[in-house]
Amino acid sequence: MGMLKTEQLSKSYGNVIAVRPLDIEIRKGEFVTLLGSSGSGKTTLLQLIAGLAEPSSGRLFINGKDATWTHPSERGLGMVFQSYALFPHLSITENIAFPLRVRRLPEGEIRDRVRNALELVHLPGVAERRPKQLSGGQQQRIALARCLVYQPSIILMDEPLGALDKKLREQMQVEIKRIHRQTGTTVIYVTHDQEEALSMSDRICLMREGRIEQLGTPDDLYYAPQSAYVADFLGQPNCLSARFSHRDGDMAVARIGDAVIRGRAAGSFREDDEIGVLVRPETLKISSLSATSLENNLVGEVSDVSMIGPVTKISVRTALGPELLAIRLSEESSQNFGPGDKVKLGWLSQDSRFVEA
Repeated sequence: MGMLKTEQLSKSYGNVIAVRPLDIEIRKGEFVTLLGSSGSGKTTLLQLIAGLAEPSSGRLFINGKDATWTHPSERGLGMVFQSYALFPHLSITENIAFPLRVRRLPEGEIRDRVRNALELVHLPGVAERRPKQLSGGQQQRIALARCLVYQPSIILMDEPLGALDKKLREQMQVEIKRIHRQTGTTVIYVTHDQEEALSMSDRICLMREGRIEQLGTPDDLYYAPQSAYVADFLGQPNCLSARFSHRDGDMAVARIGDAVIRGRAAGSFREDDEIGVLVRPETLKISSLSATSLENNLVGEVSDVSMIGPVTKISVRTALGPELLAIRLSEESSQNFGPGDKVKLGWLSQDSRFVEA
């Protein structure tokens, strides 16, 4: 059994289902992100794990023990919130020491742990300051230090970077990952930010309407989505309507009009089933009509070209459906295309994903 496990855990508020019965297992030392839009159930699931909400059904295990009805203070968990929750009238040292004094640890051990925690978050020089004297990023690091100081088996983080600006948020992402690697603590992290989840997680649990839509590594969800919803939530995939034809070894074959498309199927389809073909913009190659063909090819006309700093976005109109978007590095644009140019769009079979329409 993993560090944390749920069995058909659910939560309803009257007739409103916040979390549908779900099973998830998190291994020791993992960084798992609960990702989803507002109302997806990610924060409610975190509250069930923390003991801040009572389940409607199911069971929760922490370190192999049934903790379904265990008091929050006895679960051995630490929590970090978006609001920092620091005591404004106490020094940073006193803030970090607070949970240790509640546990009545010896003063010598408290001093050592506080010093080590401040060094861990790279803020050893702020011990005697008050929270209002620190920046938002520094306060968030202190909140993390206070959580780490009593050595919880699992840390729960609920949108901890939501109040920070983009630059500071990216810096804190790096800091949190560094601390996770250094301590080996299990982390369950809640966010609605796709980039945050992709850059920080060992695994992502994407939630939708109270259920798990897909659970896997960032690569799994990005490059092998199980549904159009997953693909769309984690980027801007091109989606073409097609008819499933047949399987060919590890690959599958579909038809878009007269064009034959090969790819990987995310599910069991029958001949002539209507499906969606997902292709990430960065995997599309644009070339002249005379260029060598790839495994999958469509012909179209460039409708728009936009250079956005290091990347160039090229929209191509085909006769088979919506416009397709291709993205490439601006510095690699050895051949420039403009609106009205006839071009060939090509991509590898492994970059096609067949999903339910």
